[in-house]
Amino acid sequence: MDFCVTTGIKLKDFNTHVSSVTSQIKQASCKIADNKRPIIYLESSRTSKEELAKSIAKKDNINAGLICILSAVEPCKSYDIFKNREKKILELRERFRKCLHIYQYWQDPVFGFMNARIQTWFPFNIQICINGREWLSQMLKDDGIAFQRYDNCFTWLQDIEKAQALMDRQANFDIISELKRISNLLNPLHEIIFNKFKAEYYWSTYQSELATDIMFNSKEILDNLFPVLIHHGITTFQSSDVMRFYDRKTTQNGEIFGQFKGDITSDIKVRQEGARIKHKLNKNSIKAYNKAGNLLRIETTINDPKEFKIFRNKQGENNKADWRTLRRSVVDIKRLAEISQSSNNRYLEALSACNSEEKFKLITQNICKPSELNGRRVRALNPFSKDDSTLLKTLMKGEYLINGFRNKDIRDQIFPHSPETKEESKKRSSNISRKLRMLRAHNLITKTRKTHRYQLTVKARKLITALIAAENASIEEITKLAA
Repeated sequence: MDFCVTTGIKLKDFNTHVSSVTSQIKQASCKIADNKRPIIYLESSRTSKEELAKSIAKKDNINAGLICILSAVEPCKSYDIFKNREKKILELRERFRKCLHIYQYWQDPVFGFMNARIQTWFPFNIQICINGREWLSQMLKDDGIAFQRYDNCFTWLQDIEKAQALMDRQANFDIISELKRISNLLNPLHEIIFNKFKAEYYWSTYQSELATDIMFNSKEILDNLFPVLIHHGITTFQSSDVMRFYDRKTTQNGEIFGQFKGDITSDIKVRQEGARIKHKLNKNSIKAYNKAGNLLRIETTINDPKEFKIFRNKQGENNKADWRTLRRSVVDIKRLAEISQSSNNRYLEALSACNSEEKFKLITQNICKPSELNGRRVRALNPFSKDDSTLLKTLMKGEYLINGFRNKDIRDQIFPHSPETKEESKKRSSNISRKLRMLRAHNLITKTRKTHRYQLTVKARKLITALIAAENASIEEITKLAA
């Protein structure tokens, strides 16, 4: 509404005005092709735009610049004029609609292969898709470092340390200026359209994925190790989402298409094509899978950043900095990368616990004795008792490696049925608080500063891994190991 008031556009003329602007944007956004690159309208949403763009780049040998422009009708949020019959006035309302979206695919001088999309209806939302591995490929080329790629990963690097240093630079990059550059390619008319009503894009992170790749010297080494890691993920991290991938398509709900006659199972047999194990907590997740023969990839995906914290000043004020909610804004992207990398590191540390050579006696000897926290005595742990064993194994769930766990998370696992009264709910909360205090006293968990969240220590991961292994081992297996 402010736009109409400032620009002097009457509501009765709004639809006519924005329709005219839409036509101008379509023409300006496609003009960059300059009759040299293809402009393709896609009638079906099932067509893979990325695959089509890559095939065009390969066919036309495009190593730099615009590859193609694709367009498709897709859902959007836009505005429309409604007649309010009660008030007898016109109203501007936001609603879900469908309009033409224009995609530009580039071999960009900074980010490598990438794409950007603009909604051709007001308010002309933009979505930019940048792939960190494509970006790194461009950086490696610029620095003259040789590499080999398979799909979205590197199977060989001439200088791994330099490549990692280049990758680390991405988190400190001035991303906003580059996003503005790309948005100007999509809509060269932005300053003209909003010359009377100054409007700048607010850049936010819709979804982020950060992957850590462990490169093995050979496929055989990883093939021998990976079944152990998958078994560890199923039994210790308690993942119920294990997917085997055989280059077969699935339906949107994850089921295999009816014409597929192969055998898809969720046991721990690993076929040559690979496997993936995933842990999900609300809208965020972490997964592990093998790729390209000799790569183990750990990948954290964050769709909901508000569950995390960042140390910053309150927006719009110069008051004291404190731990505050992480925002979607790209100004917090460095912290987002730190959180994702920490999540991957914790997962790798947890996986490595299955290969520890420490004696079970040494891991458990101190926790089986009383301890103290802030001068108050806490009881000893009995890892083989039903209650303590259940508690410890609950803490090891893979999804808690992303952002830790709270009293409520453990409470919901230990007491699966909802409390009938407020008094019962308080008793449960107090019960878990005492257990968390006991675990802190035994140095099995640490509290995240300025939050009510906790993380397992390395000591705890080794203990729980050993406990689960012992519970699942036969007497014969234990006897052989002890011999």
